[in-house]
This record gives sequence, C-alpha cells and structure tokens, in this order.
Amino acid sequence: MIEKTISIEDYNPVDIFGVNDKNISLIKQYFPKLKIIARGDEIKVMGNENQVITFEKRFMMLLLSFDKFGRITETDIQQIMSPESVQEVPEPSDSNLLVHGRNGMLIKAQTVNQQKMVKSSDKNDLLFAIGPAGTGKTYTAVALAVRALKRKEVRRIILARPAVEAGESLGFLPGDLRDKLDPYLQPLYDALHDMLPTQRLLTYLEDGTIEIAPLAFMRGRTLDHAFAILDEAQNTTESQLKMFLTRMGKSAKFIVTGDITQIDLPKNQKSGLIHATKILKAINGIDFIKLDERDIVRHHLVTRIIEAYGKEGE
Repeated sequence: MIEKTISIEDYNPVDIFGVNDKNISLIKQYFPKLKIIARGDEIKVMGNENQVITFEKRFMMLLLSFDKFGRITETDIQQIMSPESVQEVPEPSDSNLLVHGRNGMLIKAQTVNQQKMVKSSDKNDLLFAIGPAGTGKTYTAVALAVRALKRKEVRRIILARPAVEAGESLGFLPGDLRDKLDPYLQPLYDALHDMLPTQRLLTYLEDGTIEIAPLAFMRGRTLDHAFAILDEAQNTTESQLKMFLTRMGKSAKFIVTGDITQIDLPKNQKSGLIHATKILKAINGIDFIKLDERDIVRHHLVTRIIEAYGKEGE
C-alpha cells in the first residue's frame, strides 16, 4: 500500500477535475481498487503500488492530452484510463516550454533570442533584454518569473513600470492614482492572465505573492527571494534605474526590458537604460540580450512597420 500526491498547480483544477469533479468520478470507475481524492490543486492516490504507478502514468497522459487539445472529454478519459489502453506516455520533448498556460496554452520561448533570454536568466541574476515592440521580451520575462514561482525558486514576483506619459496626460484621466496607473501596467496583467488560472492570479495579487506597481513604489525596499521585472526601462532616468537595480536582495533574479527606439522622457533627461548598457556590460553575472525584427511574434506587418521606421530614422 502506497500513497502518491500529484500536483496540477499549472492548471485550472476545474479544467482537469471537471465541474463538480465529474472527470474524477469517471476516472474512479477505471480504478475501483484505488482511493482517489481530488482537493485544491492536488490529487491523492492510495492503494496497491503497481496500480498507483499505472494510475500516475495514465493521469499524466491525460494532462498531456489537455495540453494538446485544451480540454478533457469523456472519450479522452475512456481511451486513456481504460485497462485496455495500450498507449504509452510520451516524454515531453519541447525544451523551449516555459509554463503551461490557461486553456491548454503552452508558453514557449519561440525565437532564437527568446531562447537566449531563457538560458541567460538561468545563468545570471541580472538580465537586460532590449529590443523593439512585439519581440516578446516582456512576455518571456514574465513567463520566466512564473516558472520560477511555480518551481518555488522564488517566493514572490515583482513587476514594475515607470509611469511616463507617452504623448498623453495622466493628470486629466479620471479616478484615483490606481485608476490612472493601471493602464500603464495592463500589459503585465495580460501576460499573467495567459499563464495563471484566474482565481490563482487573483489570490496571488491579493496576498502579495505577485505585485504589480509603478517604479516609484520600489524606493527604499529590499527584494529578497523575489523575481523582479522592470518593464519599459527606456523611460527611466539614470537615478531611477540605479534605484531599482540596488533593490536586489538575497536569492533574487532581476530582468530589465526596454526599447531604446521608443523613449518618452523629456528631451533634457537621458535614458537610464542606455546609460546602463555602457557601464554595466563588463560585470560578471549581468548579461545583455538584444532582440530584433526577427523575434517579432505579432502580426507580420509589425515587422515591416518597425523596419520602415528604422530606415526613416537612419
């Protein structure tokens, strides 16, 4: 008699267990001698060792099926969990997979430079990812942070952005400070929404496991055991970026992202990101990854638009 606990924290439990645990009830029919308990984001299995091992293999196959099709049907359960099933569990072969997102979405490093970001982040505690819009630098950085949180490599995620006006005025926007700043932070919410079940994300935001805040809110803090991302860093001043980088505490990972072709600072202020590329590039443990038009994963016209603006700028 053994007991096995299988975590499904990468998934929305309702997607796997079914509404009112309907899928679990069907699965139990194929393993009547096992005690199967689904609770939270875990499933516990108790019984004969060989049967528990068989259950685990088939349950992992069910998760792989969900990854591929984004759903689990009664037919899927019958074909995979049935004793007559002769399928073997395929080994995950995609080394670029970062996290399992919502509704079966697989979050991957899709381009060569995004893959370089992943490798560099694994080796270095501070990474600068610099490139034009649409190259996935922020999205990849958030995926790396979520992966680190799920692996329990860090205790929290800190996502920050400078609240710099891009041709618009904050002062005339309605609402309080939070209402005025949320539009600047929305891309970070969007990325997290792809990668975490809605209820889990809300819980993380409420208990502080994930914090999304303007850069100014970082002043005076020490970020221990945290994965911190500074987005839109081209719109930081030299002193602001220095302030952020010196928040790094014990067992922390930092990624700074930005696009030096889209600086919205007043003309009399220099970009802290450009300054950092000059003075920090020789320090061991800090790496710089440059993304370009080849990394753009948005609409194919975005690549042509960026190329056109680049030529005009030259």
